[in-house]
Amino acid sequence: MKHIIIEVLALAVTLVAFEESARAHHGWAAFASEPGSQITLKGTVKEFHFVNPHSVIEFEIKDDRGQMQTWECELTSKANLAPRGWAANTIEDKEQITITGYPAKNGSHAMRVTRIVLANGKELKVGGGN
Repeated sequence: MKHIIIEVLALAVTLVAFEESARAHHGWAAFASEPGSQITLKGTVKEFHFVNPHSVIEFEIKDDRGQMQTWECELTSKANLAPRGWAANTIEDKEQITITGYPAKNGSHAMRVTRIVLANGKELKVGGGN
């Protein structure tokens, strides 16, 4: 009986751990990937999150009507960006940048970033990976 209880507890812990990791990483399936579907936006950084599994830039742009829109721009992981010279302060709040990437398939203001150019013309190495 004691052996069965230990097995059930071990199974429960394993399922909880697996569910958390599966939910935490979703890959790029939520974003368009067809050739020609990339968009380019120019705006102001609200916040940069240098984290795993995906680093994120919260970014504000003005739409065609002059209204402010906040976009969530997703990059590869902190672990993939750091070897390319990235750090938590690579992109500063209120910095003007231009971002190119694949928009979310569901039409939300989100994109998978493929290119970033700073106001001074310097391009940041984004790289691949998840």
